[in-house]
Amino acid sequence: MKHISTLLIFSFLSLTGFSQKYMTKNGYIGFYSHTPIEDIKADNNQVASVLDIASGDLVFQVLIKSFRFEKALMEEHFNENYMESEEFPKSIFKGKIINITDVDFAKPGIYPVKVEGEMNMHGVSKPFSTAGTLEVLADGIEAVSKFMIRPEDYGIKIPGLVRNKISENIEVSVRIKYSGIQ
Repeated sequence: MKHISTLLIFSFLSLTGFSQKYMTKNGYIGFYSHTPIEDIKADNNQVASVLDIASGDLVFQVLIKSFRFEKALMEEHFNENYMESEEFPKSIFKGKIINITDVDFAKPGIYPVKVEGEMNMHGVSKPFSTAGTLEVLADGIEAVSKFMIRPEDYGIKIPGLVRNKISENIEVSVRIKYSGIQ
């Protein structure tokens, strides 16, 4: 799996030329589902991402089996019954920060950004857009976003028996700390 992440990152780098790029192999994506019956939360700290600040090009790769749950049984059901992570081992987003020119990378601060692209999850690709922030720091860039997704939009089937335990809309949180590529 590490080889896939490295291959994805270097493929992205070769396609985008020699502009200023930032990357991470240990970004964070988590999700949260709340219902009156049960809360479900999972965290993944093995997210690979590359950001080209000249073009705004952005790519994320998330290994599905790297999500961790409080309860082992939830993790097992997530991987085997819902995400089918043997068949669909990763989720990928490829897109662009469409207002990248609004960010002054020479000046520390927090800048609102808009992201558009294509999300591939569970074998289904769909157009995707969201808002977030980029924080320019002395030692890199931090990207933060929070958005909702519907599992059914990506062909993820929730059996009727547990439908009332899983929210129709899942809250996704992203926090990525990028370092420059030399």
